[in-house]
Amino acid sequence: MAKLYLLRHSKSQWNKDNRFAGWTDNPLSDEGKKQAKEIAQTLDLQNLPIDTIYSNALIRCQETILRMYDMVEGKYPFFVHLDGGKMQKWGNFNALDKNTVPVFVSEKLNERYYGKIQGLNKDEVKKQYGEELVQRWRRGFFDKPPGGESMQDTYKRTLPFFKKYIEKDLKDNKNILVVASHNSLRAIVKYIENISDEDIANLELPFGSLIEYEFNGKLYLKK
Repeated sequence: MAKLYLLRHSKSQWNKDNRFAGWTDNPLSDEGKKQAKEIAQTLDLQNLPIDTIYSNALIRCQETILRMYDMVEGKYPFFVHLDGGKMQKWGNFNALDKNTVPVFVSEKLNERYYGKIQGLNKDEVKKQYGEELVQRWRRGFFDKPPGGESMQDTYKRTLPFFKKYIEKDLKDNKNILVVASHNSLRAIVKYIENISDEDIANLELPFGSLIEYEFNGKLYLKK
């Protein structure tokens, strides 16, 4: 059996400040740093047999991983870039030892891009556009903020990556941890659980929330 763990990053500084973070690179808040260490203890990461980690390219997700591994003795995450460029060509190294856990990084798992409202205070945006419309931008499948992505757009870039890399690892009976953002994870959950375009609006994943799936070798969802 292979296990898949989906983890939303812990609370970032812009999450704390109630701003649309999107693709901006803001670090974890003090609360988020503490939360990441608590997640590691809850998971018993020291003894959990994680073969591979996938992360998006945003620092709040990678910092969540680093803070979690502060609680693990004898192991550390090694970040491998998948999106091309010099970071992939020059920075990758495949001969990892037993003390390193590979973390494959790609912006395909990034948060939804919030366009013109990115960086703005959420309450101020609600006053300007109306709470109902902003909620559709945030949770609906088809609606998108001005100049930004809909969840459908996020789904279309996340799922090919999931199928190419993560499903392949699951078929090889590996235990996988994915640390990513709210909407990219919601897209993966939608796919795995076959949630309708309408019902996905009801799915909320709090900061630091964890979902665990178990599959057989043919990717049949056992639990």
